[in-house]
Amino acid sequence: MMHTRFASLAVAAALILGAVPGHAQDKLKTVATFSILADFVKNVGGDRVEVKSLVPVNSDAHVYAPTPADARMLTGARLVFTNGLGFEGWIERLVKSSGTKATVAVATKGIKARAMEGGDGHRQEPKHGPGHSESDPHAWQSVANAKVYAANIRDALIAADPAGKAAYEANAAAYLARLDALEREVRETVARVPADRRRIITTHDAFGYFRAAYGIEFVAPQGVSTESEASARDVARIISQIRKQKIPAVFLENVTDSRLLKRISDETGARIGGTLYSDALTDEKGVAPTYIDMIRHNIRTLSAALMG
Repeated sequence: MMHTRFASLAVAAALILGAVPGHAQDKLKTVATFSILADFVKNVGGDRVEVKSLVPVNSDAHVYAPTPADARMLTGARLVFTNGLGFEGWIERLVKSSGTKATVAVATKGIKARAMEGGDGHRQEPKHGPGHSESDPHAWQSVANAKVYAANIRDALIAADPAGKAAYEANAAAYLARLDALEREVRETVARVPADRRRIITTHDAFGYFRAAYGIEFVAPQGVSTESEASARDVARIISQIRKQKIPAVFLENVTDSRLLKRISDETGARIGGTLYSDALTDEKGVAPTYIDMIRHNIRTLSAALMG
């Protein structure tokens, strides 16, 4: 009886102190700036980590406007994961205004950034005009880079929670193996596409790392702004460019009118591809609720359009 009583007291004390493994109070509180990064943290952190994303799914981190609730979220965190490379133009101000004591970990540490010529239509830094060279922040579009993200996240979690070292290392190793399999799938899929058909048009230059890694060329259309609907002149330029460069597939995020898409397709013979996901995941009901789902969806969508 006395033994049972002491055991009960020990459990009660552990609950108060948050020392029972797996209890909600035990979890390392982390915040990621956007949904793709949050997914990386979930995979490496596993059950030991609570992960919240500042920018919700299906939302654009480039133009995100932080809220007071975001500042409170940072205040309660031990670790804040950012992409870096200028992706979240608002994060430094948010961290400062929140007064958080959290460690800020940059997930792209060690990744060689590619230069982005002329900007990419992102609106968070209007001073970047034509001819300006900046770092392309979309490093996760290469699966090899995603493995660097995972390793950086593992190391940051171990530094913040040394007791979880073995768990974080095991989780990271398992996730890295899944990323290796994904990398093989992407390369095998691209290899089946004839070399002269590996070209598409897209308005959002978020796929530079993907292009460099896998050899599919993403051509930015002439005369189209991502900030507005394409005009008749824009569409005429696109049609001319497709014919001249013999581009077999078109993914135009800002051409939302199906009649315009049909006209482009009818006049050029270019196939209208599906939706490519670049900067954000979908919710659980969507086609890209995880990073691996996103890359798999994109490569299959590209392959279907280019082979069709």
